[in-house]
Amino acid sequence: MVHRRGELRFRSSNLQNDILIFDPDLTSDSFFNSRIGDQRIRQGQFPLFNDRNAIIGHLTVGISQEESAIVLHNLRNTLRIAFPLLLFVLFLATAIAASRGIAPVKKLIQAASGISGTNINTRLPLPENKDEIYQLAATINELLERVENGFQREKQFTADASHEIRTPLTAIRGTLEVLLRKQREPAQYEEKINRVIGEVDRLDAMLDQLLQLARLESGHVSVHRTPVDLQMLFRALADKWQPRLQEKNMELRVQIPPAASVTTDAAMLNVVLDNLLGNAIKYGNTGGHIDCTWQSESVALVLRDNGPGISAGQLPYLFDRFYRVDNSRNTVVPGSGLGLSIAKKLADLLGIQLSVSSREGEGTTFVLVFS
Repeated sequence: MVHRRGELRFRSSNLQNDILIFDPDLTSDSFFNSRIGDQRIRQGQFPLFNDRNAIIGHLTVGISQEESAIVLHNLRNTLRIAFPLLLFVLFLATAIAASRGIAPVKKLIQAASGISGTNINTRLPLPENKDEIYQLAATINELLERVENGFQREKQFTADASHEIRTPLTAIRGTLEVLLRKQREPAQYEEKINRVIGEVDRLDAMLDQLLQLARLESGHVSVHRTPVDLQMLFRALADKWQPRLQEKNMELRVQIPPAASVTTDAAMLNVVLDNLLGNAIKYGNTGGHIDCTWQSESVALVLRDNGPGISAGQLPYLFDRFYRVDNSRNTVVPGSGLGLSIAKKLADLLGIQLSVSSREGEGTTFVLVFS
């Protein structure tokens, strides 16, 4: 304890001969660090006031910081050793966890890098845990399934197209070779030339259909929807196919009321109905009939013939490219097997549900349901 003039009035016995630092200019409680000998202390100086609020002295208190310093020193040394060790352990644990976590991804990458056109049927291994990586592998496998199906379809398409194109070319070559063997009468030349022209026309029609299929599958076809008068549309189709109907002595019976109308692309619908009607005439019985009926309740158009029909085993493939019911692919019934495929793709593009049903010996029925 110190008088306001700096005179020492009281000192605790543990200070012995040491004196705490005193600042006579302090007028409020203060704390600061100081030293006594070789010891660090935390010191506080508190002014003492009388009844008139005048400073009459100062009380100075000091507490040794040696124990705290020792604790901090030990803690610092411990952290210097433990912190790098802890970082190293965490690094190893993180590396091991990351390695195990990325192992399934590495397997997927390794498996995916080995897939090519020669082994497109290969699938990625599925991880044991059904997590996000499992979902990714399953999704990629589904994509590979679709790619494989498309690849097989393209291979089949190439093989079928080659076969179909080769057939008229072979016929043309054979006819021309026959003409070159010896001199013939003009009538014979005319007959053979007409046959060649027919094969050329068949080849040209096939190429047109292939281009039409390519445009449809490219997805760059625009749909222009307008109200379409079905009765007028069938009247134009009947005029077009009238020579062929008369040739086969077939009757086209149209039962469509004048008010029957749908909103769709007129040109595309005309192609669909033209292919269906041409198919019915092509495969229908001579002297038979074709019924075209409008069902207003179900908004459906029905085309039914009384031809030889189609077996149940062949119906699922009827809309496939190059598929023909005459499996021998002979030319007794002309065609390339593309018409119904084009009709189906156009119907899907227009939002029309096109279905077929048939029984052998009873005819075939095509139904178009408009949305």
